[in-house]
Amino acid sequence: MTTPPTLCFVGHALGVHPGWITTQAEVVADLFEADGHPVRITSRQIGRFRRAADTVSCLVRWRATIDVAIVSVFSGGAFAQADLASEAARALGLPTVLWLHGGNLPRFIDRHPTWARRVLHRADAIVAPSDYLARPVRAQGAAVEVIANVVDLTRCPYRARPSLAPRLLWMRTFQEDYNPVMAVTALHELRRTHPDATLTMAGQDDGFLDQTRAAAGRLGVADAVDFVGFLDAETKPAVFAAHDIYLHTNHIDNTPVSVIEAGAFGLPIIATDVGGLADLVTHGASALLVADDDALAMAAAVRRLLGDPDLARCLSAGGRAMADESAWTEVAPQWLELCGRVIAAHAGGSGGDGREQPGGGAG
Repeated sequence: MTTPPTLCFVGHALGVHPGWITTQAEVVADLFEADGHPVRITSRQIGRFRRAADTVSCLVRWRATIDVAIVSVFSGGAFAQADLASEAARALGLPTVLWLHGGNLPRFIDRHPTWARRVLHRADAIVAPSDYLARPVRAQGAAVEVIANVVDLTRCPYRARPSLAPRLLWMRTFQEDYNPVMAVTALHELRRTHPDATLTMAGQDDGFLDQTRAAAGRLGVADAVDFVGFLDAETKPAVFAAHDIYLHTNHIDNTPVSVIEAGAFGLPIIATDVGGLADLVTHGASALLVADDDALAMAAAVRRLLGDPDLARCLSAGGRAMADESAWTEVAPQWLELCGRVIAAHAGGSGGDGREQPGGGAG
């Protein structure tokens, strides 16, 4: 193509609304647009049914100007949205890439194999941010390409941590799957040997903030826990710079951008070994991994870091190296190569109702 292709990112794109997290689709769309590529994005409507209607309406109105539709695929009710959007794109004859997200997606695919197979084999190509999401889809007989999640490293100034203070940071939504109480419990255990240890907890509430506050009070560490609310791109650098160790306590996860950001800023990472974490970081090289919900092990890992400057330096540097793989300069060419290949194949006659299926049509 003589001009850059027009990329249409399809999924919930609610980061423009106060208090909503910016999705990877929004981040990538903005970066492509900044590079001069024509971009469309849908939908920014709040509310599942309004968003579904807006998505289909936009695809119909934009069909003559879109070169490829990149549909975000999450589990649960969001999977139905991806089903609708990908079916609409197919009916309109648009080359379609499905972009997998979310730590619950492998479990969802396992519970709904027929539905998942029908949607996944509708795509011209499938992208996952790590092998954790690629594996269950490949088991369905579909080909998956791995392209890392993107972090804007220009907003993440690196600071090496050759020696550490017990200043802990946790950043995620306050919800059950993210297990924020584990961080408070780990702090309580750590303060048995490091009474000056503190914990900052950042993120919006999704039903577990009050429970986390109550746990801090019950464990006697309320004065050592600072709840700072949602961090936007402007406030993150100062908060990360003021801390030395990052805690990640999820019960389930995929390829968390928050962990990539922590590595980019140079904070040694201690994370639960769940979901795709082991596909993202290497234990002992770019993070320390502990068992799910094992607050004692997490506190012990903090103590290990505090007493071992060489390990702290190793994890700080290793975390940054991990994050460098998510730099836009690394990721953008992979997306452009994939989209160009999909567009060319579609133009060559493999699109429409007779299009080839990912993975040779198995399933």
